[in-house]
Amino acid sequence: MSFLNQQELSFILNELGEERENYFNAVSAPIIQTSNFVFEKVDDLSRALEDEMNGYLYSRGLNPTVDILRKKLAALDGAEDCLVFNSGASAIFASVFANVKSGDHIVSVKGPYTWAQRTFDVILPRFNISTTYVDGTQIENWQRATQPNTVIYYLESPNSWDFALQDIKAVSALAKSKKITTIIDNSYCTPLYQRPIEMGIDLALQTATKYIGGHSDTLGGILCGSHAMIKKIFDSEYLNVGSGIQPFNAWLLIRGLRTLPARLERITRTTVEVVKFLKQHPKIETVIFPFDETFPQYELAKKQMQGACGLLTIILKGITREEIVRFCESLRHIMMAVSWGGHESLAMPKCTGIKKEDFNPNNREHRYVRVYVGLEDAQYLIDDLSQSLDKID
Repeated sequence: MSFLNQQELSFILNELGEERENYFNAVSAPIIQTSNFVFEKVDDLSRALEDEMNGYLYSRGLNPTVDILRKKLAALDGAEDCLVFNSGASAIFASVFANVKSGDHIVSVKGPYTWAQRTFDVILPRFNISTTYVDGTQIENWQRATQPNTVIYYLESPNSWDFALQDIKAVSALAKSKKITTIIDNSYCTPLYQRPIEMGIDLALQTATKYIGGHSDTLGGILCGSHAMIKKIFDSEYLNVGSGIQPFNAWLLIRGLRTLPARLERITRTTVEVVKFLKQHPKIETVIFPFDETFPQYELAKKQMQGACGLLTIILKGITREEIVRFCESLRHIMMAVSWGGHESLAMPKCTGIKKEDFNPNNREHRYVRVYVGLEDAQYLIDDLSQSLDKID
């Protein structure tokens, strides 16, 4: 598999889509903060009304600031085109709804992102669309779950808790043989560390809120694919739902892209040190991290990923919910919050989504604590983890 080299990356992040001569040779891209665009000729307005993706008509659709971002993101993914949404959930919703009709069936990896699962479990059944969840680590499971009316394979590789991988090339090849559309959530890796389009996936999505933005100050969702597929989604779900990103938020994501390689490199280097510390700690049962040699799919991770960034899960040894709470609440510098990908390190215990009376210490998943390694110094984070682990029995 080929990944972007440094020269290609530098051009995309610093030059592609930026026609500086059109905006006073400013180094930074402009924020075109407008809802509307004017026309001097009736015929020009007619053409814009006929096809909103053929020019600037109304910022609900296309906008010059957003277009700079679209070009960069499509190039990073190796895709023909891209749409940018106001959140990752919006990108998921649009990608799925554009490719289903009443009576259809979806095969999804088990345990996808919360709002993907909510779409599959709550919204789609209203339209007589069903979903089967599979252990995506085995290609045979995708084959067995496929029905005559299956129209989508939904992947998330790695998953965001146990980091289970799918063999992306194998799943996409199976889908193509059955004329099934493939959608993957590539938020964990970003296109810098994994390139699903190159492996045959039809639609690659990610939340820009995380690594792309990188500063925990804006939301965004990205959907990349062929011109035809992106046009199909733009003309229906994108325009009808009105879920496009606003110009200022797009500008924040352009700003985030400038430093993306440097941030990922720093986070990756620090994560290696943190994982090394956690693996030898007597109160840690297991560290789950795709680029650690103990990870069950380590060889596949090395084959289809260039890196694993900063998200990992620790399993504390057989302890009570109260001790997990004490560990998380004793952290002084690692903050407790959802999401990840920003400058700040975070922790999130799995038990937050489990009723207290249902907590079972014998269930390893109930003892999960997801840790995100940010841009802080490695020893700073290790010291914080160490003092917090000392607080539990």
